[in-house]
Amino acid sequence: MPVSDTLGVSVVNEDTFSFLNPASHAPAPEGPLADSQIAVQANLCVQGWPANAGSRALENFTALEDATVVERLHSAGASIAGFTRTSELAFGLDGDTSAAAVASSACDAALVTDTIGESRVAAAQARLFGFKPTAGTISRYGLIGLVPSMECLGVVARDVTTIAGILRAISGPDERDFSLGGEFPDFSAPDAATDTKTIAVIPQSLAGLDPEERDAFESALVVLRKAGARTTEAPVEDYDLLRTVHQAIGSTEASSSAGKYDSVRYGHRAAKADDWNEMYLKSREESFGPLVKSFLFQGAYFQFENYSAFENACRIRRRLVEALNKVLSESGLIALPTRKKNVPSDPAESVSQVYDRFALTLAANVAGLPAISVPGFVKADGEDLGLQLVASRLQDNRLLGYAARIATMHRGDL
Repeated sequence: MPVSDTLGVSVVNEDTFSFLNPASHAPAPEGPLADSQIAVQANLCVQGWPANAGSRALENFTALEDATVVERLHSAGASIAGFTRTSELAFGLDGDTSAAAVASSACDAALVTDTIGESRVAAAQARLFGFKPTAGTISRYGLIGLVPSMECLGVVARDVTTIAGILRAISGPDERDFSLGGEFPDFSAPDAATDTKTIAVIPQSLAGLDPEERDAFESALVVLRKAGARTTEAPVEDYDLLRTVHQAIGSTEASSSAGKYDSVRYGHRAAKADDWNEMYLKSREESFGPLVKSFLFQGAYFQFENYSAFENACRIRRRLVEALNKVLSESGLIALPTRKKNVPSDPAESVSQVYDRFALTLAANVAGLPAISVPGFVKADGEDLGLQLVASRLQDNRLLGYAARIATMHRGDL
């Protein structure tokens, strides 16, 4: 089905959407998001739609009910434009078309599962805004997840106002999701007058940048100073262990989360097996791609062979959370680039390569902090690397307001 048949546009074809049938779910006739078209990944349940999360392990699975955020989008008047193509179980961005759908105006925004920084990196690659909210503020009910403690639904859009409107509609308590926190940000319209006096730069976060990338980031800091901010260096102990901590905890949670895929009621089932146990083992062997399988193997190692390493990672994570919160208590925001330049477009061949591509975005996921990637500030070798800003927990609206303010000022050349 051509996208133009349902969205009124002709700039995106079926290569962008893996499933498109918005007429099957009519939104409320009136609401704050009336006439908005929102794309979602195939790991978010829409009743009656196939939801394979890009994995053979969920082959032929059809969602039995709407995810909470889908219900809330419909109630707010938005339509679900369709499923964008996604990497397996939304881990990384290999093959993901969420940002492309937004950049080409096939939809107004896309919900992107942010586990290691996907919503922000995808946005930076497409010169869009990408926002990850505070952990525990958006319901995960109906999300086919992989790393519960570090993933959340992010939003990619062309402007901050659209992001704020979507978050206003989908955030809040949900009795079906016990992982939600007891406090929620006030996603009122972002205040363009929101000011920040001090912005922290963590020197360890810049260690992997080449000279051109570092110069580009320094130029962005100059713009922020012209906008009235003071920048300061704030070293964080154990910052260099962020990647190890995320990988140890993330793979362990993923291994546990993926244990439910048994090929009994849905999903790929191996053709030949002598008994149920052999069917389970063979089916799982065939159901996951090499990248996700490697991630699950790592997690199984920590679960069953070296659990003390997982416990140590959790202890270090707590220290990192405390250290990052301390930095933010002494300054308004943390700034760093969103991504490095010249990232290969080919699919990652190893878990290590995935983490190489998301090395700059892990802090917000490990600490559960809100973060946004703002386009147009950090440019190196013709690429927009994105200016990433991280705020204190529940300061989402303040972060959106500041991002809107500096983006407007920067377009006017200050």
